[in-house]
Amino acid sequence: MGIYIGVGGWVFEEWRDNFYPKGLPQKKELEYASQNLTAIEVNGTYYGSQKPESFRRWHDETPKGFKFTLKGPRFTTNRRVLAEAGPSIQKFLDSGITELKDKLGPLNWQFMATKRFDPADFEAFLKLLPKKHGGMALRHAVEVRHDSFAVPEFVALARKYNVAIIFAADSEFPTIPDVTADFVYARIMGTAEKEKLGYPKSALATWAGRAKDWAAGASPKKLKLLTKTAPAKSRDVFLFVISGAKARNPAAAQGIIAAL
Repeated sequence: MGIYIGVGGWVFEEWRDNFYPKGLPQKKELEYASQNLTAIEVNGTYYGSQKPESFRRWHDETPKGFKFTLKGPRFTTNRRVLAEAGPSIQKFLDSGITELKDKLGPLNWQFMATKRFDPADFEAFLKLLPKKHGGMALRHAVEVRHDSFAVPEFVALARKYNVAIIFAADSEFPTIPDVTADFVYARIMGTAEKEKLGYPKSALATWAGRAKDWAAGASPKKLKLLTKTAPAKSRDVFLFVISGAKARNPAAAQGIIAAL
């Protein structure tokens, strides 16, 4: 089991001469980022299809043990009837994601803030998420952004299908810290421009501690759960510093890695 810490993407103008060394060629940015972080969440797959050769190149340009999490396409999640998403899910899985091989992390299915919790339709969607594709095991996480999801019934549904509920911390979205799968997926969104590391060092240490607790199978203290604590067992943890003062996010991720 491992703890993977990173950011969203690797192409961002403000990271040049900041996170990236001055003069680093753009084609070397993924390589550099992967040597200083342990995971990256790919946002591009949310907006459009990638080619198999892209996934293959990302695998080859990054070190052993590195992980990519991929956002599922918006055409899958931004629909009125989720039960009809099957063909869209299949198209995404067939786009070449297995070319990432052992570096493929969980798939993030992100929903718009206007999407309300419909138990029957949401369960129909979860049933469409396959456990394997192309001989590879798949892990799924859902990022919900409407307050109607913050109920025990949703947590129980996610546990039934071993799907992680993404813990969206320091944001305007509902924060659901209940562990529902054999891994944990957190996105923290509160970096501040005035903080050199995005967060105060004490906050980075807190997040490092929470990651350790999750990895060990414990529920971090001071997180208000909607249900009973999940069974204690070791888990992979994926934690990304997203949004906020984006220019500070790599420094915050590196700060958490240092605290670990």
